Amino acid sequence: MTIREFLKRLLQFFFQGLIVLAPIGITSWVVISLFNVVDDILPNIVRTLAPSLIKRDAEGNLIRLPGLGFIVVISLVLLVGWLSSLFAVGRLVALLDTVLEKTPGIKFIYSSVKDFLEAFAGNKKKFDKPVLVNVDAADIWRIGFITQQSSADFGLEDHVTVYVPHSYAISGITYMVPKDHVKPLPNISASDAMKYTVSGGVTDMHD
Repeated sequence: MTIREFLKRLLQFFFQGLIVLAPIGITSWVVISLFNVVDDILPNIVRTLAPSLIKRDAEGNLIRLPGLGFIVVISLVLLVGWLSSLFAVGRLVALLDTVLEKTPGIKFIYSSVKDFLEAFAGNKKKFDKPVLVNVDAADIWRIGFITQQSSADFGLEDHVTVYVPHSYAISGITYMVPKDHVKPLPNISASDAMKYTVSGGVTDMHD
């Protein structure tokens, strides 16, 4: 084996290791950082509200309560979910939603983020119709998701709107294509189709 082949092999191993470790590392870092931030903030808040509950160590620093951040974050999310389901609070949330959607400057950011998140997990879930879409050449297909069954608002009555996500990114492209350029994937779930696309086609569809 030549030095060039050896270095090429090492580079291949490096990228394979990076592909394995990067998702685990990034996910762990985000989760741990979030809980650490909460753990750092909470002792000061608790100390202000109830000084007797939080003690100081030998150096005068407030003693952290490991795991309290996790409990608070999970509890807060559950509380917000429960409150938003109540009628009165739901009306208040709807009012705030209306105000934000009509505020210049904020409207664009708020509505875009809201619609994108609801497309994945909300009541208006959109990315639930995986398809193969032909947008390049005759025999080249991309995995996408039908978001609108008609593009008539743009003068394209015989077209559908398809969102095509990018691999290893949170971005994507929206296409308006003729209906005969789309092949439904009834035997593949939306989540499997999304994982396959985002992973660059390396995810096993049978996992």
